[in-house]
Amino acid sequence: MSSAGDLYGQSLYDLAAEENLTDEILGEMEAVKEIFKENPDYVTLLSEPSVPKKERLQLVDEAFNGSLQPYLMNFIKILIEKGLLREFSACQKRFRRSYNEANGIADALVTTAVALDDAQLSQLKEKLEKLSGKKILLKQKTDPGVLGGVRVDLEGQLFDGTVKGRLSELRRRVDETVI
Repeated sequence: MSSAGDLYGQSLYDLAAEENLTDEILGEMEAVKEIFKENPDYVTLLSEPSVPKKERLQLVDEAFNGSLQPYLMNFIKILIEKGLLREFSACQKRFRRSYNEANGIADALVTTAVALDDAQLSQLKEKLEKLSGKKILLKQKTDPGVLGGVRVDLEGQLFDGTVKGRLSELRRRVDETVI
């Protein structure tokens, strides 16, 4: 994560927390992040130095037309003025991380060869919540390369119960064995 994204994202979080707007701004930031992701040409336009700042700021006003919380709208304008709009995603990640820390939430990514059904996801989420003592936001990813089993990344801790992981561990042990 960039230092600018870290600094600006934390600053916005601190302001939002002070004003009791963290939930609202987080939701809007995630929506804006998706809009920017789906429209990279728009971000390029808003970052283009050859387009006068006044016009770029007007484009943002017209695009969001009062639909964003004023602090977030001004935040986006500051990023445009400073030439840092491409750091918006990093700012959102920092905001999310600060929000999660303050609210006892942990992100977890579960990777399986085939998608888990709702009951399996619910059961896994419950176990992870007991393990971590936090509320879990569980994201699922499928990767046929894991062959079978489950790999969970929970706040930087990796729990690898996949066939691929076990085979890799077995291969490592065999390689270390001196004959």
